[in-house]
Amino acid sequence: MLPIEAGLAKKKKEMTTAPLSDEIIFALSRLVDDAQVKTREPSHSDIEFQVNLSKLSVGDPKQQGQVVGKAKRLRSTLSWALEHNTSAGEEIVERIVATVRACGGFRPGSPNFVGEQPVKDLINAFGAQGYELSSDGELRPFVLDNLSGAALTEALKAYARRAKRGVSDTALLTGTAKDFVEATAAHVLTCRFGRYPEHTNFPTLLGQAFISLGLATPQDSPPPNEPPQRDVQRAMYTLACKINKLRNREGSGHGRPWLPSVTDAEAKTSLELMGCIAEFMLAALT
Repeated sequence: MLPIEAGLAKKKKEMTTAPLSDEIIFALSRLVDDAQVKTREPSHSDIEFQVNLSKLSVGDPKQQGQVVGKAKRLRSTLSWALEHNTSAGEEIVERIVATVRACGGFRPGSPNFVGEQPVKDLINAFGAQGYELSSDGELRPFVLDNLSGAALTEALKAYARRAKRGVSDTALLTGTAKDFVEATAAHVLTCRFGRYPEHTNFPTLLGQAFISLGLATPQDSPPPNEPPQRDVQRAMYTLACKINKLRNREGSGHGRPWLPSVTDAEAKTSLELMGCIAEFMLAALT
C-alpha cells in the first residue's frame, strides 16, 4: 500500500461518517419499507449486500432464517448493532442512505421515491445527532463555525452525546482548530457576552466560561462548609485542561486529534470525559 493510501485508510478507520440512534433506526427503516407499494428499491439483495459489507450478518434476522420485510429487517439489524457493534452500525447507516439515494429514493418523481414525510423525519433524526441530511440525500456533519445561537447549542449537545459514547469522530467534527470543549467554552462566552476572546489560551478561555456559568475553578479558594459540588467543578476544569494537553495541534482539526503518544484507550476515555464536561457546561448555560 502506498503511503498516501495508508494515510487515507487510517483516516477512514478513525472517522465515522454517520450517527446511530433509536430515532435514526426507526426513521431509516421507513426508507426501505415498501409495504404500501408493489415494490421499491433497494431490494432485499441490496440490503443484504450492505449488511454483509458492514459485517452485521449476525444481527440480520433474514440471514438467521426469519421471514421479515425490509423495514423490520433493517430495524432489527440496526438495533442489534446499536447494542453490540456501534461502529459497524454507523457504517451501515451511511451505506443505506447512499444506497437509497442512488436508487432515486430522495428524488420526487422517481418510482423509488420514499415520500416527503419519511425524508423529513430522517432529516430531523440526523439533526438531533449533529448531522445535516439534505432533501436530496447528502449527509454531512454540522460544521460548528457555520452555526450560532440555539442551533449551535443543540449541535454541541449532540456532539456531547456522541463523545460520551466514545465515538472517535467527535473531536474532528467541529470544522475548526478548536477541540470540543474549547468550542463549547467559546459558545458559552458568545451566548453570555456576544463574543469570545479568539486569541487567548485554553485555560483562560475555559476559566472565563466557567466563571460566566457560576462554576468554580481552582482559582477560587473554597470557603468553609462549601458544597462538595464546587470541588467537582474545579476537578472538571483541571481535567479539561489536562485533556487539552493531549491534543495534536498540528493541522486544522482534520487529522488524528491526539498526540502520537496517546493510546486508543486513552483517547477514547479522554473523549468520553470531554463529552461529560461539555454537556455539564451546556446544562449550566440553559
